[in-house]
Amino acid sequence: MAAAPEECDLAVVGGGILGLAVARELSRRHPSLSVAVLERGPAVAGGQTGANSGVIHAGIYYLPGSLKARLCVEGAREMYEFCEREGIHHERCGKVIVALDDSELGRLDELERRGRENQVPGLRRLSVAELAEVEPHCRGVAALHSPATGIVDFADVARAMARELERGEVPVVVNCGVEGVESRPGRIGLVHSHGETRARFAVFCAGVGSDRLAVAAGAPRDPRIVPFRGAYLYLRPERTSLVRSLIYPVPDPSLPFLGVHLTRHIDGHVSLGPTALLAPRSPADLVWPGTIRMAMKWWRTGIAEIRHALSRRALARAAADYVPELGPADFDGGFAGKRAQALGRDGKLVDDFVVSETERALHVRNAPSPAATSSFALARMIADRAEPGLR
Repeated sequence: MAAAPEECDLAVVGGGILGLAVARELSRRHPSLSVAVLERGPAVAGGQTGANSGVIHAGIYYLPGSLKARLCVEGAREMYEFCEREGIHHERCGKVIVALDDSELGRLDELERRGRENQVPGLRRLSVAELAEVEPHCRGVAALHSPATGIVDFADVARAMARELERGEVPVVVNCGVEGVESRPGRIGLVHSHGETRARFAVFCAGVGSDRLAVAAGAPRDPRIVPFRGAYLYLRPERTSLVRSLIYPVPDPSLPFLGVHLTRHIDGHVSLGPTALLAPRSPADLVWPGTIRMAMKWWRTGIAEIRHALSRRALARAAADYVPELGPADFDGGFAGKRAQALGRDGKLVDDFVVSETERALHVRNAPSPAATSSFALARMIADRAEPGLR
């Protein structure tokens, strides 16, 4: 097991897919730098990286010109290249985004416009008959088909990056949660369970702990991370043939969530989810003004999410909207994960990626989906911003 160094040039806090990608990018640019990755958990990819739907997104949803739009399209291409080079099992299985009735066609038009402006490869509009050819058991009045959307186990990708780093003598230190940040002469001090690591520069990719560590380093308190718990149900193996690829709803454009969807996984499972239930870290998260304002605005959505979280039958009904043959008895087992979502004091959920800066450090303050898809491209942007601190 690697030991945390007392001194290094660059410390990356967080051994999820993004932290590992940042360490990989900067160590490749500067082989002479001493780099270390500090991970709180007992293994890499133990948080959000290892508990998600495993979708390599194509870039349809995101506002043209946003970081998400640009980095998702670039990142998906690089993700496929990395998986092919490293022999990581993945599949371009495709996805349909389905309008259930005419009221959703305007939003589907907007998604098509965004996808084309973002240069999503192969995107096409489907009629009812064409949808039946792609997904014979799915029902809707129209759909968008994205053949470039794929699936992978992002934890496999993260583990491959960790092995590459270790071959390059970059220690990936697990069970090393950073609890404090101190200013040292010419250094930033990271106080952790192994002692302290003093680095010339640090990059924090700390997920649900990103706001706390940013504030400890001198950053503003906003935006605050308010975690959401996402739960998924598994379709019984004998029913997985009802879903050929990925079946998504037309999302609410005012929310940074894509809605409950049916997803094939690289291990053969098909899941339904996720729910999006607020999962506060402490009572302070609940009484914070941003949380209260968000709850007042989205209380109806919150009630629906509570219903989905508490009732397998209610969640299964969401699947039957798209695949009428599915019912509650068709689901068994599942998994859950936490999404680190940034929230402003005004109660608005932060939609785009956010990276802020303090003395001798960069802080990833918001990196929800499609951060895993975008990880190589997002890491390159973070590395560009870190360069001045490493000179």
